[in-house]
Amino acid sequence: MLWTITGILISYLVGSIPTAYIFAKALKGIDIRNFGSGNVGATNAFRVLGKGPGITILCLDILKGFVVVTFVSDFLISKNIGISDQAIRLLMGVSSIVGHNWTIFLNFNGGKGIATTFGVLIGLSFKIAGLNLILGLIILTWFIVFLIVRIVSVASVITGISLPVYMLLLRGTLKQPNSLIILSILLCIFVILRHKSNLKRALQGKEPRLKFKKSV
Repeated sequence: MLWTITGILISYLVGSIPTAYIFAKALKGIDIRNFGSGNVGATNAFRVLGKGPGITILCLDILKGFVVVTFVSDFLISKNIGISDQAIRLLMGVSSIVGHNWTIFLNFNGGKGIATTFGVLIGLSFKIAGLNLILGLIILTWFIVFLIVRIVSVASVITGISLPVYMLLLRGTLKQPNSLIILSILLCIFVILRHKSNLKRALQGKEPRLKFKKSV
């Protein structure tokens, strides 16, 4: 139990690292929460800091999810803590996403969780057979929707909704366990909850489209 709690805390803290906030402070001496959409994530970093820092922050946020699902989980698995390997990876992955969304370093006000969720899914795809196909489908879904609407939040929400749909549709073919179905539904709920304000603005036609250039 102690190892499990330690792993959850480590995964949460890794996910909690506010990369966009740190880069904004280091590069421009600003609090990114006071600029653009006010969100502490890669999309707002693109708007406020520019393409280079935005891509770097995106990769680092993805890496947070990947690291806990692979390295942190592998360490816990080596300790034989009495929990299945897959359950450990799912638990650590969710903990990192929670950390990103509700970071302790910024009074529990974090990002939207899309990049870190993607990192978790990448890590899981290396460990769970068949998940790479679903990963490919959600990547394709995100790009298709984004190219049509040019709004990151809309593409992210639709992709989040598509995840459990793909899981259920391909359950028989890929023989996905129930735990992955539950995880996909949980992640979908996370995405929708974190994008409520974006969805409201999108319905009002006020949600900004991503521009690949510096805005300040």
